[in-house]
Amino acid sequence: MSELQTDVKTYSYFADNQWRKAENDKTFEVHEPYSGKLFARVAAASRADARAAVDAAAKTFPAWAESAPAERARLFLKASDIVKRRRTEIAEILARETGSTISFSTFQMDLVAATLQQVAGWVYLPKGEVLETNQPGTHSIGLRRPLGVCASFTPWNGANILSWRAVISPVAAGNTVVVKPSEFAPVSAGIMLAEVAEEAGFPAGVINVVTHAPGAAGPIADEFFNRPEVRIINLIGGVKTARMLSERAGRTLKRTVMELGGFNPLIILDDVDMDYAVRTATFGSFFHQGQICLNTRRIIIQRKIYEKFLPKFVARTNGLTSGDPLDHKTIIGPIITRDALKMIDDRVKDAVARGAKIHSGGRSEGQIYLPTILTDVPLDASIANEETFGPVVIVEAVDTAEDAIAAANRTMYGLTSSILSGDTYKAFEMAPKILAGIVNVNSPTVNDEIHAPMGGVRDSGWGRTGPRSLEDFSDLIWINSHSGQRQYPF
Repeated sequence: MSELQTDVKTYSYFADNQWRKAENDKTFEVHEPYSGKLFARVAAASRADARAAVDAAAKTFPAWAESAPAERARLFLKASDIVKRRRTEIAEILARETGSTISFSTFQMDLVAATLQQVAGWVYLPKGEVLETNQPGTHSIGLRRPLGVCASFTPWNGANILSWRAVISPVAAGNTVVVKPSEFAPVSAGIMLAEVAEEAGFPAGVINVVTHAPGAAGPIADEFFNRPEVRIINLIGGVKTARMLSERAGRTLKRTVMELGGFNPLIILDDVDMDYAVRTATFGSFFHQGQICLNTRRIIIQRKIYEKFLPKFVARTNGLTSGDPLDHKTIIGPIITRDALKMIDDRVKDAVARGAKIHSGGRSEGQIYLPTILTDVPLDASIANEETFGPVVIVEAVDTAEDAIAAANRTMYGLTSSILSGDTYKAFEMAPKILAGIVNVNSPTVNDEIHAPMGGVRDSGWGRTGPRSLEDFSDLIWINSHSGQRQYPF
């Protein structure tokens, strides 16, 4: 599956349960975000390579769609066991390739193992329902049927858990999958998944992984959209990419599932436990150095407690340790690329030029951007409207709970949100007024359970995770069976 060149591995792409070199033996290099060292060489697949992967998935689909639930469950459980065995190894790969701290990387592996165990039970969920009918002697049912080939685009952040999340639902529903991982984390977001699937014994063509060089996603996507066997596009990524894929999906009438970013608000009411509010805000804002879609981007706090909260929040933020993601003491690791680091810095500087104030951070050290707290950010600043994938949070004061809801709904994003209050009932009553797919009461915006229907609204996408996601990856067909002879009007 791979070969050593000094201490750097060269990885092939994976199609039809075969590890294949890319057309013309092309590869590209992946470097560690923190050290800049060469991490791996990976197959730079072409459109012809993507065609081979789609061919394999299409060929296998009919048999996999008819496979017994016991067989699917067995494979998911086997994969879970393999992930447990390789936990430390893959966690270190995640830390090196994506800059994810070793603690978060290890957490990802534990979550993957637990997810695979749980998904083994989803295959036994009902595939349909009995429908009422006005026709005597008729049995009417709605039956779920898998779609075909699913093309899944997986991200670099939370790379291993999100790559599995992009695969488990379509595969559990009876589809086959071609994964296109991010070029910034092709090993963590694709190759590791393929290695586990191969060892677990998934049939050839059920799970395929096509890696590509930076800037070379276009031909891979072209193959997906031009193939009628590919029935659904499954993206975990950003809004810009989602718009492009959705436009193409509309022209080719392919279904889409989009799990996108968020501009996630944390509302803090004036009856809150202050220490808990500070701890929650710090975790939600700076977990994985702000590089996950669930991070807190705005803290909306009632003015009565603003002056008490801000210095405590700044002090706790200044105490976060930054450095090597392989060091167990590190809380803030590196930003994934130099371009991403520059974008964060440019947006912070733009906000300051427009009148914003920096209370913590506001600068980088090497590839690390220090956790940053901004206040007085004008609404015309890009950082006040666009998801900035880094350790930057905006704090703003409002007078009332109603003002907080209005501020939370200001942008078109709608992924996750939180309300902190000493009055749980009051916060619970506020929750449905927030335009987000997830509202957490007295929990951080970073909150996820695999069996829950996680997903966004508005510009944060559509579709949900959990058992209900099986509906997104299947057609509902109506079957009615009449036991006698129908009477017709002519």
